[in-house]
Amino acid sequence: MATLQNIRSKGPLLVVVIGLALFAFIAGDAWKVLQPHQSHDAGEVNGEALSAQEYQTLVEEYTEVIKLSRGVTSLNDEETSQVRDEVWRSYVNNKLVEKEAKALGLTVTTAEIQSILQEGIHPLLQQTPFRNPQTGRFDKDMLNKFLVEYAKMDASKMPAQYAEQYTNMYKYWSFIEKTLIESRLAEKYQALVSKALFSNPVEAKEAFEARVNQYDLLLAAVPYSSISDSTITVKDSELKELYNKKKEQFKQLVETRDIKYIDVAVTASAKDRAEIQKEVAEYTTQLGETTSDYSSFIRSTGSEKSYVDLFYSKTAYPADVIARLDSVSVGQVYGPYYSATDNTINSFKLLDRTSAADSIEFRQIQVVAADAAKTTALADSIKTAIKGGADFAAIAKKYGQTGEATWLTSAQYEGANLEGDNLTFIKSILSANVNELTDVALTQGRVLLQVVNKKTMTDKYKIAVIKREVEFSKETYSRAYNDFSQFIASNSTLDKVAANAESAGYKLLDRKDLYSSEHGIAGVRGTKEALRWAFAAKPGEVSGLYECGESDHMLVVALSGVNEEGYRSLEQVKDVLKAEIIKDKKAEKIMGDMKALNAASLDGYKSLANAVSDSIKHVTFAAPAYVSALRSSEPLVGAYASVAQMNKVSAPLKGNAGVFVLSLYAKEKTAETFNAKAEEATLTSMHARFASRLMNDLYLKADVKDKRYLFF
Repeated sequence: MATLQNIRSKGPLLVVVIGLALFAFIAGDAWKVLQPHQSHDAGEVNGEALSAQEYQTLVEEYTEVIKLSRGVTSLNDEETSQVRDEVWRSYVNNKLVEKEAKALGLTVTTAEIQSILQEGIHPLLQQTPFRNPQTGRFDKDMLNKFLVEYAKMDASKMPAQYAEQYTNMYKYWSFIEKTLIESRLAEKYQALVSKALFSNPVEAKEAFEARVNQYDLLLAAVPYSSISDSTITVKDSELKELYNKKKEQFKQLVETRDIKYIDVAVTASAKDRAEIQKEVAEYTTQLGETTSDYSSFIRSTGSEKSYVDLFYSKTAYPADVIARLDSVSVGQVYGPYYSATDNTINSFKLLDRTSAADSIEFRQIQVVAADAAKTTALADSIKTAIKGGADFAAIAKKYGQTGEATWLTSAQYEGANLEGDNLTFIKSILSANVNELTDVALTQGRVLLQVVNKKTMTDKYKIAVIKREVEFSKETYSRAYNDFSQFIASNSTLDKVAANAESAGYKLLDRKDLYSSEHGIAGVRGTKEALRWAFAAKPGEVSGLYECGESDHMLVVALSGVNEEGYRSLEQVKDVLKAEIIKDKKAEKIMGDMKALNAASLDGYKSLANAVSDSIKHVTFAAPAYVSALRSSEPLVGAYASVAQMNKVSAPLKGNAGVFVLSLYAKEKTAETFNAKAEEATLTSMHARFASRLMNDLYLKADVKDKRYLFF
């Protein structure tokens, strides 16, 4: 009661407090509504934003195209990253061209696309399934037939898998059509630009002469490496002067980050290995005693290599098994043994061997009706008709299928984890005799298949393999995790991490210029969050512990520097500038020594300390000469040779790897005949390649912003 009375006495005050709290809560939500929404854009080109959702849609679209063209059901992480990068690159390039084309009035008409389809030679069209089986070329009639069938398709009256195939094929073609339009617009823009880059008779003649005139020279040189860098003094004023001259070379288009990081790869302990060795030894004994259902037994062992009750080619099995196969007879067990190649402990049992066809040609008719009874009745009816002499392909077409023969090769099924209907279907093909009609009962219906040809008989094996990776235990990982966590907690700044990493048993690694467009750190999977942290942190900060890789890596990142968009500072490029100044000063000293010597022949220059000599043959103006004595490409050699007088020693020339003097002793002209038109065409083609470099200029003007790392 006293407590209740106390609350009542402070009632007005509580009302005010609660009211203020409610106001703050409501105002907070109102502020979230009123303030600008947080950007959810994946990037921006020419001020036009691409939302993360739009970008993801493009990625999913292209992913489906890749899967369909490769005949796969999924992409791994690396392939997905490649798809994302390709989608972004394509989007940016299309936007760059689109803007320029609009300003120039360039468009792509429907008639142009129809003309491309009619010709059927565009590389994109060769990737489609609409190709004539006889010629292998794109067939417009096949495409039109498909489009008509798709337009008339009633998904409710056909098997779901067929409807899905048709839909996926239509999406695939829509992507190809869109890409054709984009590529045609880019081609027209490139063609317009390249027409401004043409050749002329004067340039053609000069290019011809530069290529066919060949020279032989003698060289004497003093390499820059003969002078120690420590003997050269570089002043700060010299560095600053050179920096100002070359500042444009140090312009940075996007922000990058410098990081230091520790990557801990968790590995199995000696105890972990002993435990796995013991388990495999026990399973090996059981394998020798097992006589049936090897699939279930191998699965129970935790083997990385599953067992499928099919005869496989020798190459379908692990390399370590193949290497020991000749030492085993049928029914015998081999192992346990350790394979260093994949860090596994293994044993295997050779169950059987035979000789079987490596390639089998078959045709099929899929039978699906309203229910199981009707499906069976229909299958029996078709089977009776075919056995009575009816044409297989004609019946197949009656039920909306081609009935065409298809080759099944060992590579298509060996190594795959087949089970259920897939295993039943493959087994039926492998066991069927040529021209025999086989009725295969599957979950979704029946398949009438007929093997029409077999070829390439080869040795095949049934082998039950136990393959266990030497993995770390939970205890080992926990110990590593706890140790690393304690280290990070005790070293919360970059300075502390750098000072204590080595003594704690960790290696601190350095990475300069980390880009946000990368897909992780240190090539370790699952480090995208660490990358995002690096671009949100401040110099000197240390991240938390990231568990990454295949749950076998731990990572900590420290931000050591931020390289902002714009010009790199003198301090950042100091080493590059210093090296150039040192080389220039060495050249100046060597040239001074050579001029003071003023030798009348190459032999005189060869007397200089650390001098080297060489003979260089077949030098042309068109390509830089490689000087073996200097281990360097030297463009000045060809330039001097083209204007040199015979047997006259040149003045000292400052090269890439040393200062040298040259003497021309022979020259000749190849037997090639000058063809002005052909030469001009070659030069025009070379100039056209320069047009592609304009994309880089367009990119710089477009103020492209890549923020994909925030979401993907």
